[in-house]
Amino acid sequence: MSSRADLIVGLQWGDEGKGKIADHMAQTYDFVCRFAGGHNAGHTIVVNGKKHALHLIPSGILNPKAKNIVGNGVVLSPHNFIEEMSQFDNLEGRLFISDKAHILLPHHALLDQAKEIRKGDKAIGTTGKGIGPAYSDKIARVGHRVGELFDCEKLASKIIKYFEHHSNIFIDIPIPNRDELMEELKGYRDILSPYITDTTQLIWRVLDEEKRVLLEGAQGTMLDIDHGTYPYVTSSTTISAGACSGLGINHRDIGEVTGIAKAYCTRVGNGPFPSEDLGEDGERLRVNGHEFGTTTGRPRRCGWLDAVALRHAVRINGVDQIALMKLDVLDGFNEIKVCVAYEINGKRIDYIPYDLEDAKPIYKKFEGWDNSAGIRDFNRLPAGAKEYIFAIEEMVKCRVGVVSTGPDREDTIIRE
Repeated sequence: MSSRADLIVGLQWGDEGKGKIADHMAQTYDFVCRFAGGHNAGHTIVVNGKKHALHLIPSGILNPKAKNIVGNGVVLSPHNFIEEMSQFDNLEGRLFISDKAHILLPHHALLDQAKEIRKGDKAIGTTGKGIGPAYSDKIARVGHRVGELFDCEKLASKIIKYFEHHSNIFIDIPIPNRDELMEELKGYRDILSPYITDTTQLIWRVLDEEKRVLLEGAQGTMLDIDHGTYPYVTSSTTISAGACSGLGINHRDIGEVTGIAKAYCTRVGNGPFPSEDLGEDGERLRVNGHEFGTTTGRPRRCGWLDAVALRHAVRINGVDQIALMKLDVLDGFNEIKVCVAYEINGKRIDYIPYDLEDAKPIYKKFEGWDNSAGIRDFNRLPAGAKEYIFAIEEMVKCRVGVVSTGPDREDTIIRE
C-alpha cells in the first residue's frame, strides 16, 4: 500500500513562515518536494542562530537525511538555482529537478520589469524576477523545459527563433548572440544535469515504497491565480490542489494538510488588504516582526489577523491543522484586533467576495499579553495568548496544532 504525502501551504499573502515549519517537519521526512512558484519565493530558516535564505531549493535541504524534489510546477532560473546550490555541499543523490519544470531565462525578468513600469499606478507590485512571463510562455506553449538542456544546440535555436517571432515585444531586449547563448546553456547543463530526472516517476516510486514525503508550497492562498485577490496575485496555483498538478500526484496521495498563518497579517506589493494598519500599530508589527522581504528586502505591509480570509483559506485547502507563526510579535500590545467580517457598500459580509477592493474591516478586540517569546510549552503561554489561539480556532473552524514563538527551529510548540 502506498503512503500519503503530507502538505504545507500558506494561508495568507505569503511570507507566513512556511520555511521554518517545513524545516521543522522535514527532520522526520525522507523527501521534501516543492510544487509551485519560482525564485520570487523566499523562505528564511534559522538553525542555531544561523540564517539560511532559500528561494528554489526545498526546505528539507537542511536535514542531511532528507532528499529534495523540485517539481514540474516550478519555473526554474538555472542561474539563481546554481547560486543557491553553492551554499551546500554533497547535493548529488539529495536533490532532484523535474525535467518538465520550465526554464526561466534573463529575458523573462527584463520583460517583467518593463511591463510593471508601463503599468504605472496600476502596477501589481511584482518582484520583477520574471515569474509571470515564464508562466505566460508555459501557458502559451512557447516555453522551454529543463530536460531540453540535454540538447543545448537545439534549445539555443528554439530560443533565438522565439526572439525572432516575438520581436515586437523585445523592443529594448536584443536577440541573444548564438555563441554566447550556447555557452550559457552548456554551463547550466554541465552543473545541473546530474540532478535532472523524471520526478513524477520518482515520487510515485517513493510513495509506493511508503517513504515519508512532505510537499511544500510557495507564496500563499490569497495570491493564488484563481482564488486570490486577482489581478494582484502570483502566476501559479498556490493552494493545496497545486501539489497534484505541480508534482504529478493525485488527490488520494495527499495526507495531512498543515496551513501556515501568522498571528497577524502581512502583504508585499499592491492589492487589497482590508486589515492593513497604516498607523503606529502597523509600524510596530513591521519592526517587531522584521517584516522585510526575503527576496526583495521590501518592507511588508502589516495589519491585524483577517479571520475571514483565514477561514476561506482553511476550507479551500482542506487544512487539518494550522501552524500559527510569530505569536511573540504581538507581545506588548495592550489591545489586539481580529477582522471578523467586512463592510462593503454598507452591507456586512463574512466571506471572501469577488472583489475586496472596497472592503472595510469589522474588528473584534482582544486583551493583549506579554512574554510569549521563546516559550516551548503551551501551558506556559500567557493567558491572553492562549485565549487568542482558542478564539482563532473557533472563528476559522480549524485546530491550531503548532505555535511558533520565535525564529529559531526550537522555538516551536507542538500541541498534542
